[in-house]
Amino acid sequence: MGIQYDILASTLRILRDREVDNTFRTIPLLEAVQRAGNVEQVNGGQKVDHPVILAEHSNITQLATGYESVNLAVKDALRTASFDWCDFVAPVVITEKEQLSNKGPRAIIRIAEARLKSVMGMLKREWCKQTVAGTSTILTDLNTLNGEGTSNAGAWGGIVAADTTGFFEDAAFGSQTNTIGGIAKGSFTSSWQNQVADAANNFGNNGLKAMSNLIINTQIYAPEGEVDIILASPLSYELYRNELTDQERYTSAEQMKDLVGRMALMYNGAMMYIDPNLGFTIAAGGAVKVSMYFLNSKLFTVYFDKDAYFEMGDMERISGYAAASSNIMVRTQLATSHLAGHGVLLNAEA
Repeated sequence: MGIQYDILASTLRILRDREVDNTFRTIPLLEAVQRAGNVEQVNGGQKVDHPVILAEHSNITQLATGYESVNLAVKDALRTASFDWCDFVAPVVITEKEQLSNKGPRAIIRIAEARLKSVMGMLKREWCKQTVAGTSTILTDLNTLNGEGTSNAGAWGGIVAADTTGFFEDAAFGSQTNTIGGIAKGSFTSSWQNQVADAANNFGNNGLKAMSNLIINTQIYAPEGEVDIILASPLSYELYRNELTDQERYTSAEQMKDLVGRMALMYNGAMMYIDPNLGFTIAAGGAVKVSMYFLNSKLFTVYFDKDAYFEMGDMERISGYAAASSNIMVRTQLATSHLAGHGVLLNAEA
C-alpha cells in the first residue's frame, strides 16, 4: 500500500482541524457566534438544555430614607428551552485502487485532503441551508431560523412545509404562535417573539425605513448586545447597496471586508452578507418573501457534544470493499436565549 492507514488518519486529523477553522470563518453566523464566545462544547445527554431570558426577575425599590420596604415579588424569569441534538456522520474514503494508482504517500494525502475539503464543503452548504431556510434534506434535526416553511426557496434550497418550531415568523410582534424548545411564543409576547418589518415590495420608498425599524426595535428589547450581523438575499443586498452613496459604498464594500475577504456591506455597525438561501416565499404566505435576517450573535449559542466535535475516527477497511474510510462524527445544535433581539425583513426583493 502507498501509505499506512494510521499515518493517513493522523494527517487527516491535522487537515480536519484546519478545515473546521475555515468552516467557522466562512459561515458568517458561525463566525459571529464564535466571536461572541458562544460556541460551547458540552457533555452529550439526550437533549440540549438552553437557558432563555423571558422576563424581569424582580422589581427595583428606590431607597430615600433607607426604611422603605423591599418589593420581594419575583417572577420565573429564567426558563429552559430543550432541543434534540442533530447528529450526523460523513466518511472520507480512499480505495486501494487509488493507492496503487498514485505514487507515494504525498499523492494519497492530496487525494484524502481533496475528499476532506469536499465533505466539509457539503457540511457548510447544508448547515447554511438548514439554519437559514430549513431546506436541507440531510440536517433536518438542526434548528432553523425559518418558522414559516417555503413555497419557492432561495438559490440553494428546496420546498418545505411550514415549521412550527422554526425561530422566526412573519406575523406581527406579539401575534406569533410557534413553539421553540418547548416554550410557546404566545406565552411571552415581549421576549420570545421576533421583530418584523415589511418593505412592501418597494425598497426605494420603504426599505431603509423598515431596516431602521428593525434596528430600533431589536435594540429596545435585547437584554444584551445588538444586531451585529445581517443576512440578506442577493436581490435585497443589491437594492440596499444601490441606496448607498459612492463614498458609503466604497467604505462598506472595500474597507470593511472581513478577514477572509467575503463581500460585505455595513448597516448601523452590523456586517451584511449575501445569503443565497434567503429571498424565499413562505409556505402559506401568498407572495410574502423573507429578504433579510437581523441577528444579535450574543443571543445565539452553537452547541457541540465534546465527544462529537468533528471527531474523526481511525482509517479502517470497509467490510466487503477494497477501500478504507475515516468517519467524521458531529453532534450539534443551534439555540437562542431571546427572540425579540432578532428581526426579519419581508418583501425587500423589489
